Amino acid sequence: MEKFTVLTGVAAPLSMINIDTDMIIPKQFLKTIKRTGLGRNLFDEMRFTPEGQEIEGFVLNRPAYRQAKVLVAGANFGCGSSREHAPWAIADFGIRCVIAPSFADIFFNNCFKNGILPIVLPQAQVDALMTQAENGANATFTVDLETQTITAPDGSAIAFAVDPFRRHCLLNGLDDIGLTLEREGRITAFEQQRRQSQPWL
Repeated sequence: MEKFTVLTGVAAPLSMINIDTDMIIPKQFLKTIKRTGLGRNLFDEMRFTPEGQEIEGFVLNRPAYRQAKVLVAGANFGCGSSREHAPWAIADFGIRCVIAPSFADIFFNNCFKNGILPIVLPQAQVDALMTQAENGANATFTVDLETQTITAPDGSAIAFAVDPFRRHCLLNGLDDIGLTLEREGRITAFEQQRRQSQPWL
């Protein structure tokens, strides 16, 4: 998993509340078990017409936000089903941080396992960041996980909290497999000892 230390990029404003996982990645795109290639279908039904034409008004179709790395969203983001394809699609598009007043629990947990930093802030702070994110190409945010601060385009800094264990995993690029491999030496020693003491296994 790619490490998350400092992220600088344009933030896209998406003020809708209750954005569910079917809106993030519709069910017809869940046939794959690969984590790549889903970014083109992120928010598919809001980004494209049934004929596949871009919907001009949708934020990620606007030129300033096509390379957005941060998403400022409404409350209860990621509700609905527990599909892990939702964070896969977000990450594959290039977004590595989502800021919202609240998240659905399973989606929130899945983000950390897929290299995305979900940040929970009070509604008033999200509203202020949303306003600045509406400045298009000038809406450059810096998210620093080491200092746990967001620097907005106007230079203001907002502190955020994140669980220390999850922070450690993101900073070091550790998913569940990576965490296990941190103990590779102990695992190898145990297997060698077991082969000697219980060779019949």
